[in-house]
This record gives sequence, structure tokens and C-alpha cells, in this order.
Amino acid sequence: MPELFDAKGSCLCGAISFYAKNACNNVGACHCGMCRKWGGGPLMVVNCGTNVLFDGEDNISVYDSSSWAERGFCKQCGSHLFYRLKESGLHMIPAGLFKYQDLFVFSEQIFVDKKPAFYDFSNDTNNMSESECIEKYGI
Repeated sequence: MPELFDAKGSCLCGAISFYAKNACNNVGACHCGMCRKWGGGPLMVVNCGTNVLFDGEDNISVYDSSSWAERGFCKQCGSHLFYRLKESGLHMIPAGLFKYQDLFVFSEQIFVDKKPAFYDFSNDTNNMSESECIEKYGI
């Protein structure tokens, strides 16, 4: 069962910090081509819900990546800040940005049928294909 907690973090250069009220301790990985192209590998994120506050917002640039989501990054250092659903405002924030990561549990992988053969995680996770993910989340 996932735990919720208040979490803080920042980008690499510190120009942007964030506070997430009720972040989930589960980490998920997305293997879709867009996420891998964005970061050079799978996107490892924490579901932070909709109650996320950013300090240094003038340093955030947002890329409109699809009809349902956008991706934010720091204009100064390029750190990936979030994958955000447009309709709900749900923020998925990269796990590496959080100040404390000891509570995290790697629990889910999506678009596993799009994962290239050169890497594989040994963790026991809930796995969804592209079609299963689209069906579940309606994207």
C-alpha cells in the first residue's frame, strides 16, 4: 500500500525548488519513446498529485508534449521537473529531484513493451504495456 508524505526537492542548480503535499512513496518507470528521448533512459517518477508548489517559477519552461500532458524543465540547468497532465494538473516528478529518497519503493513500469532490449530492471513491479496503460488512464 503506498504511503503519502510531504516532500521537498530541487533542480540540479537550485534555481527551482518544490514542495509536494501528499507525494506517493511509489516510484514508477515509463519506457515510452518520448520519455526515453527526453531523458536518455526510462523516466523514473513519483506521483505528487496536484498540490505542488514551485519556488523560482520564472526559471521553469514548459514543453507541450502531447494533447494530454506537458513537461517542465529548468531554464538554467535543464533538469527535468515534471510530467504534468493538463486536465487534472497531476504532477509526476522525477525521483532524483527529491531531497530524501529513503521511503521510495520502485513499484510500477509502464510501456514495458516499448522498452529497448539493452536494459532490464530486476525489481518485482506491476508492469503495463502501452495498450494497458492507455486503457487504464484513458490517454
